[in-house]
Amino acid sequence: MAKHRFDVACAKPAPWKNGAGSTREIACWPPGAGFDTFDWRVSIASIASSGPFSTFAGVDRIITLLDGDGVRLQGPGIDHPLDTALQPFAFNGELPIDCALLGGESSDFNVMSRRGRVRADLCVLRGAAELAVAPAGLLLAVHGQWRADGETLASWQGLWWSGEDHAWSLRGTEAGAALLAVAWHPAEAGAAV
Repeated sequence: MAKHRFDVACAKPAPWKNGAGSTREIACWPPGAGFDTFDWRVSIASIASSGPFSTFAGVDRIITLLDGDGVRLQGPGIDHPLDTALQPFAFNGELPIDCALLGGESSDFNVMSRRGRVRADLCVLRGAAELAVAPAGLLLAVHGQWRADGETLASWQGLWWSGEDHAWSLRGTEAGAALLAVAWHPAEAGAAV
């Protein structure tokens, strides 16, 4: 199994073209893939001002507020206040979405999955849990320290894996602990993750 640890603080922010924020890429598959060729991608974005989201044809997205006042997402069939931390919201990447700040700067966790190749399941864990087998996934400790099998993850540290089915036994070691767990599964027979 290819397993990779990461620390969010070590991920370099890249400014958005429109200047409304920046993004720290955490992981993508295959490694080094561009926006048109990734199967899945995870990033953390800082949103500094209101404006449109980039569109991603053929991509399913899940966005989760990490901190800040949040944003209102509006587009065809969508009028959603993303104003409560750690409550994921899924939407279609093709949709033209406008994002309006609800106060000051916010940060969010973004999961993108290439439709027809993979599908993502994202859950927020607040206590001990057994994560089902998945061929690829990502764990991010948001609050507190976590034990993931033999690994210890402090806040804003995580790991991702690919290439081999793996299940995890997860346990937060203090009150208020929270962890984001993403699992990717093939959308159809033969898809690699």
